Amino acid sequence: MTSAADTSSAEAEVPAVNDVDVVIVGAGFSGLGVAAMLGKAGIRSFRILEEADDLGGTWRDNTYPGCGCDIPSPLYSYSFDQKPDWTRLFAGQAEILDYLREVARRRGLIDHARFGQRVQRARWIEADARWEILTSTGDSYRARFLICAVGPLHHPAYPDLPGVETFRGPVFHSANWRHDVDLNGKRVAVIGTGASAIQFVPAIVDQVASLTVFQRTPPWIVPKADRPFDERHRRLARWLPPYRWWVRERLFWIHENRAAGFVSDPAAMEQTAALARRLIKKQVPDPELREIVTPDYTIGCKRLLISSDWYPALSKPQVTVHQGGVARVRADAVVGADGTETTADVLIYGTGFDSQNTVRIDIAGRDGRTLAEAWSEGNKAYLGTVVAGFPNMFLMVGPNTALGHNSQVFMIESQARYIVDSLRRLRRRGAECVEVRPEVQDSYNEWLDSRMAGTVWQTGGCRSWYQDPRSGRNTVLWPDTTIASGAEPGGPGCRTFSCECRGNPIDREPAVALATASAGPRGTES
Repeated sequence: MTSAADTSSAEAEVPAVNDVDVVIVGAGFSGLGVAAMLGKAGIRSFRILEEADDLGGTWRDNTYPGCGCDIPSPLYSYSFDQKPDWTRLFAGQAEILDYLREVARRRGLIDHARFGQRVQRARWIEADARWEILTSTGDSYRARFLICAVGPLHHPAYPDLPGVETFRGPVFHSANWRHDVDLNGKRVAVIGTGASAIQFVPAIVDQVASLTVFQRTPPWIVPKADRPFDERHRRLARWLPPYRWWVRERLFWIHENRAAGFVSDPAAMEQTAALARRLIKKQVPDPELREIVTPDYTIGCKRLLISSDWYPALSKPQVTVHQGGVARVRADAVVGADGTETTADVLIYGTGFDSQNTVRIDIAGRDGRTLAEAWSEGNKAYLGTVVAGFPNMFLMVGPNTALGHNSQVFMIESQARYIVDSLRRLRRRGAECVEVRPEVQDSYNEWLDSRMAGTVWQTGGCRSWYQDPRSGRNTVLWPDTTIASGAEPGGPGCRTFSCECRGNPIDREPAVALATASAGPRGTES
């Protein structure tokens, strides 16, 4: 749990001007996580810039009925700030958001945050070794370090549906749920059958008069073994920290042992596939519907989902599952690719997020080259955290850092530790810049692609949002276990690289590249 020593409550430690050591863009799980770890390391000169009026990221934005996490609560939380009183094994959206708010309050992160400030532009100023950042409010910031923590599940993806602008009823995405729209007695059309749809469809199915689900590709689904935590568990978790850690570690290894099935041994997923098939057989008595919801690709190729109420919802008499895409939308109907017309009063997108175009900020690094130009052929970074040509810039949940088998919070903390270690090393060496060499970044991404080639995500016979549509590269997921040593040549263990900063060549240094400036380090880190 949090100790008083970890809590930053003195406003005097928070910089009063817009010249700081670190600017963090985003106040979601990753932004708050790296901010908390900076604070734990004694680095107090930072600002968190958040475009919304509240913190929480995806857990603030996604308020659709039934919204919750598919990773167990004790594992989907910071290791340094564990919550002993989760109410359920799989927490709902509101409880996760409350947890993030409490962490931010307890650790004094609110004092460092500025809300309603969407970062529009960031420029690396070579002469000053500083980032200049401009927000939508006209405020400007100067910072030694820029940390982009905008999150991969931030921008809703909308399919191109001809005629949707003519639809007379409400149209909205699950990520922007219209709570003012009364669904009782309405004819509802849902586009998509992904992770969000399998949660909100069962939550609204008994309200509507009819519900038509348009499915392009059925997901693989296994049962959700959710349950409330009893008072005994919560008492032990609160008063016996070893028990709390035991629960967390046990859940970690249960999930970590699934990695082989995704990455190196597809046969290891056969037991999971059998479980998924049994669920369909048990919960879908209608043979025609059973055929529609049974995937024809290898399990794990797309995101593996968990639910115990999706198939029962689809089996209700007022529900129709339409196999295939949407051809067009009319004023009061949705027309399927096969010409079938379905009358509808409300249209809801359950189509996920744009995972390829996540950093929608005009960022210019060395020599004025923009991040958009650097990523014009696909998103690439080194360790998903640093990008060649962008000194002193770090990414949280950057390319190839998402997990398909375990808690994303583990990866968030790993990246945050990497960033904190880099800043400490810079300070020790009296250096100003950290930057990955282009050839090392290229070598690392070659290793990633070779490692990714044999995974189920690339060989399982499906297309998914993990893949960049331009190249087919999987730019989202990490193709290994979370504890991989990275001993392969060019892999994550290949950590020796260097750079030049302001024309000053430096020696090679493990883990990060440092560049000593003649003027020495600027600003303070404590």
